[in-house]
Amino acid sequence: MNAEIRLHDRVAIVTGGADGIGGATSDALARAGAHVVVVDIDAELATRRVDAIQAEGGSAESFVADVRDAASVAAMGEAALAHSGHVDVLVNNVGHYLGAQPFLRSDEQHWGALYDINLLHVMRCCRAVVPGMVERGSGSVVNVSSIEGIRGYPPDPVYGAYKAAVLHFTRCLALETSPHGVRVNAIAPDVTQTTQVDYSKFVPPELEDRWPIWVPVGRVGAPADNADVVLFLASDLSRFVTGHVIPTDGGTGVAGGWFQTLEKRRWTNRPRDP
Repeated sequence: MNAEIRLHDRVAIVTGGADGIGGATSDALARAGAHVVVVDIDAELATRRVDAIQAEGGSAESFVADVRDAASVAAMGEAALAHSGHVDVLVNNVGHYLGAQPFLRSDEQHWGALYDINLLHVMRCCRAVVPGMVERGSGSVVNVSSIEGIRGYPPDPVYGAYKAAVLHFTRCLALETSPHGVRVNAIAPDVTQTTQVDYSKFVPPELEDRWPIWVPVGRVGAPADNADVVLFLASDLSRFVTGHVIPTDGGTGVAGGWFQTLEKRRWTNRPRDP
């Protein structure tokens, strides 16, 4: 492994780190030598992830937390520091669309729930961890947003707005912390097969051959496709990169992505005939 991608003696926090993109990220960071704190609301899944990492010779521990809760976030930071007194990498991976709702049919309860799980926790986790990075003079934060924070997202404008806010928060925090040796970047995933977004429910077997028409790189994404980019941003290979967003979308962002069907004028991003 390239010496600049080795993370030995570094401690990494991954929120939502038990499954999906977060799970693949926990694996990737551990393989690179980091001690990974797998933070997740699901204790069983977190334990399984830690067991799998340790079975491969990696170092990891689980921490059960709901990052929407301020006290849980504070406890998370303290637990991570207890391992070696420092946190070198923070991956804010948690996020959810919570059932897309058109703005004109949504309400403040929906807005608040989206805010808590997509934006507020990112700021809370950064506030809990980044001051220690600044004091130490080094660190890398990677925020997991969405391609819907870059392009228009017609199914739920509020979700799109919060994902866009994560990206701009990334840029602004990068400027604040860069003089102190802390880099802040983000990825913007799309079309990635996970438990949370199961594309097999959207694309039936008879339409799977249309993936190359829908996604420029020709296939649906895997969690590891995103995790490898997070690993790059967490490592010294990206030492001259801060305040940037890397779309991990197979090219869907630059290709457009959303269009209206002729039937019922509904928005879709699936490989179907309009």
